[in-house]
Amino acid sequence: MLAKAFTRRSSFSLTVIMTKVSPIVTPSISSSLSLESPTNHRRVSTSSVQSLASVIASAASSVSSIPFSGEPEVVKAEGLRHASIFLDARQYKKPSFLLQLLECIRALKVPSWHSPSITPEQLKIHKVSGSLTNAVFFVSCPSVNEALTILLRIYGPSSGSLISRPRELHTLHILSSRYNLGPKVYGTFENGRMEEYFPSKTLTAQDMRDPQISRWIGARMAELHSVPIDVIEETSPGSGGEGTGWQLGAKKNVWSWLASAKDVLMHPNIPQFVREEFDLDRFQHQWESYIQWLSGVDDVHNGSRRVFAHNDTQYGNLLRLEGVEVRAPHRQLIVVDFEYASPNPASFDIANHFLEWTYNYHTSTPHLPDENRYPTPQERENFYLSYLEHTGTSSADRLAQQAKGLEKQVRYWTPACHAMWCMWGIVQATDDVINNVTEPEFDYIGYSRFRMLAFRRSVATLGII
Repeated sequence: MLAKAFTRRSSFSLTVIMTKVSPIVTPSISSSLSLESPTNHRRVSTSSVQSLASVIASAASSVSSIPFSGEPEVVKAEGLRHASIFLDARQYKKPSFLLQLLECIRALKVPSWHSPSITPEQLKIHKVSGSLTNAVFFVSCPSVNEALTILLRIYGPSSGSLISRPRELHTLHILSSRYNLGPKVYGTFENGRMEEYFPSKTLTAQDMRDPQISRWIGARMAELHSVPIDVIEETSPGSGGEGTGWQLGAKKNVWSWLASAKDVLMHPNIPQFVREEFDLDRFQHQWESYIQWLSGVDDVHNGSRRVFAHNDTQYGNLLRLEGVEVRAPHRQLIVVDFEYASPNPASFDIANHFLEWTYNYHTSTPHLPDENRYPTPQERENFYLSYLEHTGTSSADRLAQQAKGLEKQVRYWTPACHAMWCMWGIVQATDDVINNVTEPEFDYIGYSRFRMLAFRRSVATLGII
């Protein structure tokens, strides 16, 4: 929900690019539930990317200097109220902003904010984050008890080039209104939206390792995976489907990000040995071989279910409710941030989650994984069993057998996780590379180097290359 770009990044020196990459352990499998600890993971923000050329054209106003202004794309969704009001995040401390904000809240008819006694002076605004992607605020009115806190999200001027706002809004609205998944969207305005606020705490890297919480995550993932793809993609079983109505996000993203990644690596600020280490032409051939191999072991007829997947189930995107009664214990967890959500194999989403166990985005080196933190066979089985129990498709006596099958499919899709986030990381480094930033908040290039190494080792372990 919050600007995750800032929950995973910390200061480091770009000289990390000049260092050698240490070995990464890749997963292996046997007939029993045994995957050796694999490797690393990434994160932050993007869904569709613009070409490097267009980024360079606007590089004169560097990322660090662009304010929250400009004219972001106006994004609306059918069934949601819209207010023709523009909120300037830079002015959030000024009385004029409060006046416009209250006008917007009333225009959108936000629940619990109907009292005519509420005045702009009574509003309390807490800034949670501010980046080019979003400025996020908590809005409350302490003097009016019934007025529940609102999450205010104001889009950054260039966020539309990184995230498909219409798709994100559509997904959020469908999931919250029809399936009670994620935050409710109260409405939109010219450059942002208002969302439901959850009294909660974000999970930590250690929380994900708790056996009970891990089971809850498995249950919540199963519930998300039960949402029909055709509902989100607005297709029908007769006219849609993989390769026709929609594409798998893992495949689509790698291909759509690869050209931009090549452009980034051609920039003169990238050392030649780093360019050679990535060798994206070689990667392209490896990726094609891997996808061809996958088609024989995991397709729509043989392998992992195709589901609507979150694709970014890391601890920063999982909230635990506080002081709220829930019908079932696992409903304490709320999944947020659906920027990367798309159709994918269920095993891709699970593999991606397991790789997130190896990352702690609140360390001095958040881009580096700790392979020893990959879930053990027992921890993976614990997750699988909860996931399968909540799919409603398995009898108790078949759970163990199906867990083993799922383990195999997770291994098959693990390289795709590495490949997708490797491409993502390179493209995400665009502005730092162009502006020759020596101390970026997150080492995207270093992160992607590890992911590329992990991809190559994992496909080699599968006997593909």
